[in-house]
Amino acid sequence: MILFFYNLALLAAFVVTAPWWLFRTASRRRYREGLKERLGEVPTRVARMREEGGLPVIWLHAVSVGEVLAVSRLVSELDFTFRAYRLFISTTTATGQALARERFGVSRVFYCPLDLPWAVSSYLDALEPRMLILVESELWPNLLNSCFRRRIPVTVVNARISDRSWPRYQAMKLLWKPLLSQLSAVLAQSEVDGERMTALGCAPQRVLVSGNLKFDVRAAEESDATLLLRRLAVNLRLVVAGSTLEGEEALLLEAWPRLLEADPNLVLILAPRHPERFSVVALRVARSSFPWVRRSDWPSRPEFALAPLHPGEVVVLDTIGELASVYSLASLAFIGGSLVPAGGHNPLEPAQFGVAVVMGPHYANFRAIIDDLLVHKAIRITAVEQLAETLGDMVRDSAEAEAMGTRAREVFEREAGATERTLRVLRPLIEARRR
Repeated sequence: MILFFYNLALLAAFVVTAPWWLFRTASRRRYREGLKERLGEVPTRVARMREEGGLPVIWLHAVSVGEVLAVSRLVSELDFTFRAYRLFISTTTATGQALARERFGVSRVFYCPLDLPWAVSSYLDALEPRMLILVESELWPNLLNSCFRRRIPVTVVNARISDRSWPRYQAMKLLWKPLLSQLSAVLAQSEVDGERMTALGCAPQRVLVSGNLKFDVRAAEESDATLLLRRLAVNLRLVVAGSTLEGEEALLLEAWPRLLEADPNLVLILAPRHPERFSVVALRVARSSFPWVRRSDWPSRPEFALAPLHPGEVVVLDTIGELASVYSLASLAFIGGSLVPAGGHNPLEPAQFGVAVVMGPHYANFRAIIDDLLVHKAIRITAVEQLAETLGDMVRDSAEAEAMGTRAREVFEREAGATERTLRVLRPLIEARRR
């Protein structure tokens, strides 16, 4: 009955917001991207791969870039371990879709259908998955219910419920409890996440703390941007500001002169979180007094024509999937989404390279990871009004920054192993479906 009211609410919301969605779809390409797939049209490439070989299917769903990166090693291990299966991967966002296609191959990647009964049924009919693996907190009532009605086991890996999301989940506990109680396994990032999943209705014996898959992610190879920066920034120190959101670039540019006072031999790499903001950020940098360049301009020029970067220059990293590798060149990293109340982004990408990390006060999305780093003095948290001072101090005291980066890498290495623990749980569940 509760699912009926959920679908009724979905229908009402669709009717009310239809004019807005129609306008957005007509005026912005990103809202049209993958729309047919989201509404239940299974792409021909996916249907064709499903038919090839007649192999049983595992469906893994990751929302966006962060989740795709988090499960990249898990996907490789599943491919290797379960060669008699075909693994398909879905995403929700366009950026996640682009990265997943690049990493896993276009033919087995698609947009996840909207949580509408007919759209979900279309994919379940076409794929007939033996298991659905959901990443983090991507829980959808119709998708779950449709799987359970077909006796398709569902597991959640790298499960987490952020501080910001927790009140919303609690408010809808009546909806979640009958669904979450049927999950085959929940592999939580932390004890808190496990307790929250149990409180919402998951069977306690099926909830395990496996750790964070992001601790197992290594940059597989250097990106083109990294190779170029290595050549163009000789004898310069890089400050990499990654996954920045609206308002943060202005604060970083305001702080930039203070950093150059501490060390004039710096280059700032600005990497906005969302591709739709690349041009906006580039315009903001262009209006500043600093020399600057867009990363996307580099491939269009003959290699010999690329000018070396100069001290004080700003590089707008307006590409997808290159930031993780670029962190390897950093002397100091700033993690965006943390100066504004957006919950922060992942500090582990620079930590794996032994890079000192600075974040703002808003980091609820990665609280467990950051608390661990704070205990080991492996990260600096700064108030907005102290951003320039904190970054300047870190630039000035390179020995302390290096020591902090070393401690961060030690935390990263010590927490590794979530992929192996996840596979230990998934293996018997998947093998049981063969019988």
